[in-house]
Amino acid sequence: MPKATPRNPMKTKLVPYDVADQLRTPGEMAAYLDAWLAEAPDDVAGISRALGDIARARGMAQVARDTGLSRESLYKALSEDGNPSFATVLKVIRSLGVRFHADAA
Repeated sequence: MPKATPRNPMKTKLVPYDVADQLRTPGEMAAYLDAWLAEAPDDVAGISRALGDIARARGMAQVARDTGLSRESLYKALSEDGNPSFATVLKVIRSLGVRFHADAA
């Protein structure tokens, strides 16, 4: 009977994944938001969270300065449980340098 091998004493270190770390260019940010709008157009919480991801990638302090809103209110509005007003969404979109685009259905 073969002898059992000892378990590898090295452990894998897990780190939390944050999509904001992957959004490095305006093109990547726009593509990420466009994917949310195309794949889940009725998921208001997901789209808000995607805007929050992009804002964090850009720098929430800078987005707050650009929009005239506080960082705390932006974090809250653009979280999974947030419910930003359309005015807030437009300010954030403008600050991020992306545009909404409309097509005929």
